[in-house]
Amino acid sequence: MLMDNGTLGPAKEVHGYADGAKINFVTWSPDGQHMAFTVRYEDKVDSSVNLSLWVANAESGEARPLCISENIRLNAIFELFVWVNDSTVLVCTIPSSRGNPPKKPLVPFGPRIRSNEHKNVVQMRATKEMLKDLHEEQLFDYYATSQLILVSMDGQVKPIAPPAIYTALDPSPNEKYLMLTSVHRPYSSIVSYERFPKKVELWTVDGTFIREVCDLPLAEDIPITSGSVRKGKRLIRWRPDMPSTLYWVEAQDGGDANVNVSPRDIVYMERADPLNDEKPQVLLELDLRYRRTSWCNGSHALVYEHWYKTRRTRTWVISPDCKDVSPQVLFERSSEDAYSNPGSPIMCRTPAGTFVIAKIKTKYEGTYILLKGQGATPKGSIPFLDLLNINTGVKERIWESSKEKYYESVLALMSYNPKCEIQLNQLKLLVSKESRREPAQYYIKIWPDKNQVQITNYSHPHPQLALLQKEVIRYQRKDGVKLTATLYLPPGYNPSEDGPLPCLIWSYPGEFKSREAAGQVRRSPNKFARISSNFPLLWLARGFAVLADPTIPIIGEGDQEANDS
Repeated sequence: MLMDNGTLGPAKEVHGYADGAKINFVTWSPDGQHMAFTVRYEDKVDSSVNLSLWVANAESGEARPLCISENIRLNAIFELFVWVNDSTVLVCTIPSSRGNPPKKPLVPFGPRIRSNEHKNVVQMRATKEMLKDLHEEQLFDYYATSQLILVSMDGQVKPIAPPAIYTALDPSPNEKYLMLTSVHRPYSSIVSYERFPKKVELWTVDGTFIREVCDLPLAEDIPITSGSVRKGKRLIRWRPDMPSTLYWVEAQDGGDANVNVSPRDIVYMERADPLNDEKPQVLLELDLRYRRTSWCNGSHALVYEHWYKTRRTRTWVISPDCKDVSPQVLFERSSEDAYSNPGSPIMCRTPAGTFVIAKIKTKYEGTYILLKGQGATPKGSIPFLDLLNINTGVKERIWESSKEKYYESVLALMSYNPKCEIQLNQLKLLVSKESRREPAQYYIKIWPDKNQVQITNYSHPHPQLALLQKEVIRYQRKDGVKLTATLYLPPGYNPSEDGPLPCLIWSYPGEFKSREAAGQVRRSPNKFARISSNFPLLWLARGFAVLADPTIPIIGEGDQEANDS
């Protein structure tokens, strides 16, 4: 627990599960009094893997199985479980009537036939591991189908909704409704499950069906052009600042980015249980492709749109509950221009467990929020924190990382207010601090003096390479484009004494619309050099130099596409 002075209270060890068990999917209840997680262990008799749902009391640390019956087995193919309220968990389980998996028939079902009677030519991206035949469709049904159950803290179980292939479980902020997303037949052998027919339904938490939000058909015809999307309702979400209001977006171009139309996307909003004659409310009409919304309250929300072909991105300020207030453009820029990136808003946790933009109270009039960003500059990334007047667009930098030795970054808001209204002079933030030779440690930074309280003390994960050498280098391509790379050298290497080294180059090309964007610096020399399984720094131990992520830009300026050259 975080104390008022920024320090952490005493640690509590969770106990009660068997030795050797593996813990995954740790999730706190909305009130923070319980912690749910899965326990996975191998059966000593048949070596099968068992997965069960456990819950731990935050005060005592005592853990116990949540489902009393051993016949209840979790299905972890897609969604696993989600807290509905402080004392109830919605869980995906294996249907009790599932039986044995279907066997592949000795005789084939028949020839694979693909027909294109309407002569529609649709380009498709090459994708592996698609469903190949009817037997694999049966296996998909068998393994992915779940029975949803509601489990209370006393172990009481209640089935809800029919068995289906549920891919998303979303309780409403007021804990009254459940939005259940599932996929169903007909399946496809040329696209992944995300494009299978998709149904979104609303249920009450006591198991009453409310309505069908949408049932989208199979989407095999989405154009390959960047910016093309599925037809119909997409990105259906709960509005986090309201009890039970849905919002979503619908393409007006048929999902085809090649079609010129205005508006291109429309954002809608609707109550979970609307009146008979109540129609969805139009929140905003967009000429670019919708990306996301950051909600604050009924007076302010940020809507982001983007167009890949031109790399244009816009951020709108809207007043979702004030129809007489016109939307205003807050930022408009090139998404490739890292130097002009204004950052993203600091979010605050509500009593319902959702996240909205934190409203910052200052001595000045107006509505203020905080923006945190990576702070790309020609000299390297310098993370920052800005105070933004959302009405005027005026920003003030109230903090930035050290430029010399350390790389500091704002991670999350630690101040709490049930209305998400935070006094600037009482601000508490979780930040990380690292250097090229020191692993990231976490601190609580406290305003107004910006004092830091260290809350972690991690040791170096690979001390044998603690003295490796790291440098961000800049150089120029023959065509004049400025490039950047990170050079790693073995500990103790001296070029005058040790001579040249073999060099491993680790990179992948990137697409850009301009030479200027391709030449921008998007890294910091002060970030810790962490060894991982997907990064080649272990070669330093074998005496290699490693040139990591050298910029290899493919540039398509104007109407040209990067890969057309």
